[in-house]
Amino acid sequence: MAKQLLGKLTLVIGAGSGIGRSTCRMFKDYGARVIAADCNLEAAKQTALDLGGDTSTFEIDVSSLESVSETVESIYQQYKTTPSIVVNSAGITHDGYLLKMTEHDYDDVYKVNLKGTFLVTQLFAKAMISHGIKNGSIINISSIVAKLNNIGQSNYAASKAGVISLTEVASKELGKFGIRVNTILPGYINTPMVAVVPQKIKEQIVIRCPLGRMGEPSEVAEVIAFLASDRSSYVNGAAIEVTGGLK
Repeated sequence: MAKQLLGKLTLVIGAGSGIGRSTCRMFKDYGARVIAADCNLEAAKQTALDLGGDTSTFEIDVSSLESVSETVESIYQQYKTTPSIVVNSAGITHDGYLLKMTEHDYDDVYKVNLKGTFLVTQLFAKAMISHGIKNGSIINISSIVAKLNNIGQSNYAASKAGVISLTEVASKELGKFGIRVNTILPGYINTPMVAVVPQKIKEQIVIRCPLGRMGEPSEVAEVIAFLASDRSSYVNGAAIEVTGGLK
């Protein structure tokens, strides 16, 4: 297997399960040094255990400025540098009809999905610039729901649409520092988040998908690895759908 990320220090947030865990495996296979971070430290440690080797773990709450700042500093103290590749796949849902949705459920989803993306992008970009990192790559995870706008997901859809816009702005502002910022819009992938979707709904999704199946986390991780590598050196500000053609 080509070691397209050989020796690169990479950070995956949301590493405890799903797309994040699969991305950690992919990065390891491609020769990267992997840092696995998650709000659930035990889940991040399990990912590190699965990978073997010298994978380090951190607990992070992406909705907290203090937590993200502490993670940036702790990583620097351990590695004497900052990651040149940052993947933010942290995300949550609190579904409900618009007329019944509580302010708490809206705020929780916003804080993790959109504010969290802002904080991670801002603080790790600052660290890359401060420590002279060249050819940096930040990959944010949006969702195809940002375009399909499912009933019962007004908070989630809005937050993930915001991730696309935030990424586009960041790509324009950070390009001059050699930092590329892109986002991926996964479709319905076999992850713990999708596992709670009712079976009838999943069957309808499969019927609508031209490939006739759900996606696998590794299929998203491959695209993340591409965006992390120098093979995508002229890809910046992109929003790439990984959906099997679902529209």
